[in-house]
Order: sequence, then C-alpha cells, then structure tokens
Amino acid sequence: MTDTGLLRRALADRLTEAGVLVSPQWREAVKAVPRELFLNPGVFLPADGGRWRPVTAVGTDPDEWAQIAYRDESLTTQLDGHLTADQASDLVDGSPTSSSTTPVTVVDMIEKLEVEDGHQVLEIGTGTGYSSALMCHRLGEDNVTTVEVDPLVAARADAALETAGYSTWTVTGDGLLGHPRRAPYDRVIATCAVRRIPYTWIRQTKPGGIVLATVGGSWQYGTGLAKVTVAEDGTAEGRIIGRSSFMQARSQAEVPIAGDLSARTAYADSERESKVSPLSLEEWMPAFLAQLAAPGAHFTRATSLEGNRLLYIFDQERESFASFTENEGTWTVRQGGPLPLWDTIEQALTAWQDAGSPAITSVRLRVTQETHSYWIEGHPALRWQHHLL
Repeated sequence: MTDTGLLRRALADRLTEAGVLVSPQWREAVKAVPRELFLNPGVFLPADGGRWRPVTAVGTDPDEWAQIAYRDESLTTQLDGHLTADQASDLVDGSPTSSSTTPVTVVDMIEKLEVEDGHQVLEIGTGTGYSSALMCHRLGEDNVTTVEVDPLVAARADAALETAGYSTWTVTGDGLLGHPRRAPYDRVIATCAVRRIPYTWIRQTKPGGIVLATVGGSWQYGTGLAKVTVAEDGTAEGRIIGRSSFMQARSQAEVPIAGDLSARTAYADSERESKVSPLSLEEWMPAFLAQLAAPGAHFTRATSLEGNRLLYIFDQERESFASFTENEGTWTVRQGGPLPLWDTIEQALTAWQDAGSPAITSVRLRVTQETHSYWIEGHPALRWQHHLL
C-alpha cells in the first residue's frame, strides 16, 4: 500500500489555506486518518454523457488510487442504493446514493461543531466512515456514535473504521430517530440533508448542546446549514450559517415526477402573468425560500417536443400544481388544486426582494416539540411556521 502520509499533510495544508481547518486537534486528525481506506471497494468517477466510470482500489495502480483519494471533491461510492464500483466493469448510468463528501465540507462542518474534549457526539449518516474516523481521532472512539440507514454502507464503513483502528459505535438504523440508547449527546451532526431538524435529535441533546444539520427542503440545492443550541426547556434556537448541500435522508428523498406532465396540469383553476420569473428558483436563496413557503413543493424542468422550455411546481400530497410558459420574457402561470402554490412562493420571493434580498445567513430558526419556525429579523412577512405533528 502506498504511504499517503505526504498526501494527508498536503490536504491539511490546503484546508488550512482555505480557512476551514483552524484547530490543531482537527489538523492532527486530518493528517492521521487515511481517506483511501474509506473508499473501498471503489468509486465512480464522472464520465461523458452523465455516466459513471468505476474505479476500484484493487486493480488500480496504488499511486493513481492515492491521487484519486485525495482529490478536493466528493467521490461517489454507491449508485441507485446498491451498485458499487466492484460490481461494474464499464460505464454505467445511475444516481448517487452514497459518497465520500469533499474534505473541505467535512472539515468545515466538524470545526463548526465546536467540540471539546470528552464530548459525546452523535453522527447521522455514517456514509464511508471518514468523518466518523476524524471525530474518533479527535474525541476517542467511545465518544462517537454514528448511524447509517443502509446496512451494506454501514458494514463497509464499520470495516474501514476497524481497519483504521477505531472500534466506535456504528449503528444501522433510521438516523431520523437518533440513537436514544447512547443519549444524551453534547453534539449532533448530520451528514445528510433533512427537510427539518427532527425533534428526536433535540430531545437526545443535552441543554447547551449543538445540533448541526442541512435543512430547508428536499431539493438537491437551495438548502442551508442550520446550527441550533438546545435550551433547558427542550427547545432549540439558532440560525442558518451558510449554504449546504448533502444527499437527502433516504426516507425523505425527493421522488421524481413521472408520467404525462401535461395531463397532470390539464385542469387549471387560474391563469395570470407572474410577477416573478420562475427561473429565480434555479438560484440558491430563492429556492430555499420557496421550500420554506411551500414545504411540499417540487420544482420540475422539462422540454416540449418542439424544444421549448417547460417549468412546473408540483405538490403531489396536496394535489396542486403551477405550470409556466414564457412569451418574449414574460411568464404566464397556470395553477390548480387546493393550494395556490405559486401565489404562496411568489409572495415570499416578493417580500424577500422588498427586504433587500438578504443572504441565507440572515435566517433564524427555532425548533419545539410542535413546530419548526424560520424568520428574518425585522421582516414580519418573512416568517414561516411548520407544524411537526
């Protein structure tokens, strides 16, 4: 096996230069933990046409494998919930369902977790186990509990952690439920995205403890990194500290809209000119606001047989839709169903623009047993409350 010590030190240097690796303890962890151990049996690298090229640890030149392992990018390790690189011999299609997140994101998150010696940490989403190993090195293996929903992913992570010398608490189960057996925790960190912070995580965290998770909706973008502190009364409050994008928790993953879209939107209750371009939903903050205003909304893009761009918003549970057509820069919206989807989203976007288009970091949130609230200070029209029950 190629000695990757120099590559690890180089990674630590790059992360320090990027401003995300700050504390000496985490620097030592980055230098100590071999990322390549957590990529077995292999990875899928992007190829032309949206396909994937499998690369396995066994059969690849050790130096080439080491260079892949220390790339500054996320590396896909599973497609479609089952396929690993050792099971493919040629280019394949598929959607990523597990990966080793880019080290800059991993380290940035664990630095923001503000751990201290002796802290008990619950990690939701073990994935490859690399971030678990970093925390084990920093805190000790008995202080880290990590939960992974996919049994095969969990088994590979557990094997990699053992190989790296960390016999930590690796649990197979639904991370949205936390792991009450080892509670309470000082810190909870989620390496998957959730629509909102489950109250189970708050309940399992000590007063004064921190929960760090990517929240906002089920889209693959337009989500934010929430950092909340748990209070003595069992509530938690904090803010969105930046943009963040992770694979969605398996049970909350967005299901692609299938079937005849024109049939789904055949019967509209209203038609009007839109005050805001729906193309704004391709931008991060408007997408975040849209998911706060209409939590069940799904933004869908399509192309007509004539090659024209088609845009839709669907809320399948509420049987509601908004469809958009463009004519010389003007958008017409048709809406149907009990929920006026675009009216709700458009009001949020207009209020945000009127407020000066504040950044995502201006958003605060509060979690109670009954509700999940978001707001931007000083702007009553920019407040949303989602009931958890």
